[in-house]
Amino acid sequence: MSTTEAEGRVYDVAGQDWDELVETVTDSAEEHLVINMGPQHPSTHGVLRLVLTLDGETVNEARTVIGYLHTGIEKNMEFRTWTQGVTFVTRMDYLSPIFNETAYCMGVEKLLGITDRIPERAQAIRVMMMELNRISSHLVAIATFGLELGATTPMLFGFREREMVLDLFEYITGLRMNMAYVRPGGVSVDLPAGAVDKIGEFLKVMPGRIKEMRKLLDANPVYTRRTKDVAYLDLTGCMALGISGPILRAAGLPWDLRKSQPYSGYETYEFDVPTQNTCDVYGRYLVRMAEMEESLKIIEQALDRLSGPLKGGAVMIEDKKIGWPAQLALGPDGLGNSPDHIAHIMSSSMEALIHHFKLVTEGFRVPAGQVYAAVESPRGELGAHVVSDGGTRPYRVHFRDPSFTNLQAVPAMCEGGMIADVISAVASIDPVMGGVDR
Repeated sequence: MSTTEAEGRVYDVAGQDWDELVETVTDSAEEHLVINMGPQHPSTHGVLRLVLTLDGETVNEARTVIGYLHTGIEKNMEFRTWTQGVTFVTRMDYLSPIFNETAYCMGVEKLLGITDRIPERAQAIRVMMMELNRISSHLVAIATFGLELGATTPMLFGFREREMVLDLFEYITGLRMNMAYVRPGGVSVDLPAGAVDKIGEFLKVMPGRIKEMRKLLDANPVYTRRTKDVAYLDLTGCMALGISGPILRAAGLPWDLRKSQPYSGYETYEFDVPTQNTCDVYGRYLVRMAEMEESLKIIEQALDRLSGPLKGGAVMIEDKKIGWPAQLALGPDGLGNSPDHIAHIMSSSMEALIHHFKLVTEGFRVPAGQVYAAVESPRGELGAHVVSDGGTRPYRVHFRDPSFTNLQAVPAMCEGGMIADVISAVASIDPVMGGVDR
């Protein structure tokens, strides 16, 4: 819809004008009820608005309305250096920040032509952190799903277990979320003393905790009645809509970028890709639970490497004109450069001081070109299309966020079903609106 105003043509792109929608339904001979579901947290994952046309309790039409969490992240990145861009992207899908950072940094590294020069220890740390993040994200998905269906215990269990992962993140990076830990060239800082032991303790406790959640839900008759044969979307529908992640794997296709298009050395790890053939909400739940168990296997393998053959290796590319100093240390300001590095650049090497100054104030230049780099996030294929004009700032960065693409499935899953099943359908998609709106 467009109108002509004094300032020119104005476009209304809010999904469909509410008055126009109501008028259309009013003119119909049949009686229909048009309601808003959302945009508040309790009924929908985040600030997602659903406009539902109902015939009794049957959903005739479902529309998704997004944009309530738009933050301009992609545009803001054009005014910051390549390294500063990490601080923006980590805030998109706020439940899986490590994946946002890794996809973006992989794109920058491709443009720089340094993908093969990233230290092995840095790659192993990235893999370990991503799998920890996958577990924490799936725990939130299952915990909030349980709460939305009226079960409070899974929610309490899920957030309790997630705290264990966030404590590890805080110990390793200094922050629980939005860490900006993965940087172009490696990671910002090596694992601190005691991190290996803490992750080892986590690996001992977590399998039992996952089993506890399975006991609550796997065979729970109330839960299965609300999830089995609900929000059906088969493989044909997934392929037509570009769906990826647990929804696709619950339709029987073992498509996982960690296996099909390996990155960060995933081809060297032993793990399985869980699938189900149910094409429903229950299958998506089972896939997520199994993925957490597979993530534990990957973390254990990464930890063995970090405490064994890769112990003491570099965590940032050796090129000082690209890699930010990774010799960080806890100081009076919380986290800063190590005293040795400060002494080096301030008193013994004028060249190092110049490089450091230019790196921090101006940033490094990235050769002109464009690339696409993708990772398997907890919600599916998370891709970064990174474009450079040869300068110290991105010309354009655009993300293919799986939550945005997967939300297309809402009408296919919900129309013709009951209004109560809309909650189950949206929860099984597990959209995070920070990633959708960006």
